[in-house]
Amino acid sequence: MNHLALITKTTSLIAAGDIVGAESALAELADTEGDNALMVVLDQLAPKDVLAVMREYDDSKASVVNLLVTPEQFARAMVLEKQYKDLTHTHLRNMVNAVIFRDDADPVEFLTAIGDLEGGAEALANYFAEKWSRIEAFARTGTFDATEDYGLTLTDDELLASGYVQPRIDQDEVADRDWMQLAWLLRYECRDLFIETLLVLRAKARAHDMGLEEGDEPAEDDDGKFETSDTDRGKATPAARTSDEESAI
Repeated sequence: MNHLALITKTTSLIAAGDIVGAESALAELADTEGDNALMVVLDQLAPKDVLAVMREYDDSKASVVNLLVTPEQFARAMVLEKQYKDLTHTHLRNMVNAVIFRDDADPVEFLTAIGDLEGGAEALANYFAEKWSRIEAFARTGTFDATEDYGLTLTDDELLASGYVQPRIDQDEVADRDWMQLAWLLRYECRDLFIETLLVLRAKARAHDMGLEEGDEPAEDDDGKFETSDTDRGKATPAARTSDEESAI
């Protein structure tokens, strides 16, 4: 099967909801033509289709897509994940952990690629959504001690000023291939992105307290209005801009 035919088949299977069939078709390509052939196809698939396969991660078996997706491909897909409107973000966390912490990966390369896209900080904020108080405590104290979760929150200016403090704990102490290790890497290896992500988390918390749904805007006369797009470092990419065409739904 040539690559164009495989892309068409994969896209059709995903549109029909057959994610397992789509992944099997991609895995068959890797088996018959090698990993490089699959990487070429992944680069030509729409980010929404790459996302559809990756977010169905099953830790009982290895996914060839998760094993081979590049940082740039992963980032383009990840910024679309919010369109699934998964309030628990379980699929997002499982997907991120499976890819960023795979054995051959450099997590910082993936985090950098995510941060370079519009929507990257928001995607990371969604990843940490259930751990907001722990991330605030980590920003304030440099530890993940649960007893510190309810201390005073750093002001935005204090947060910015704390960007280059030295680690209080080593990465080896939190090498859980989960949210603690990711937070450590963000704070000490991608410091600007860590601050941006925490600012987005705060904006989401304020919106939640105001009773706004995801994506709603506060009233224009609200002095506390916070534009999450201001925290993203990168420029819009075609994958991020064409939301109708690239919708993950």
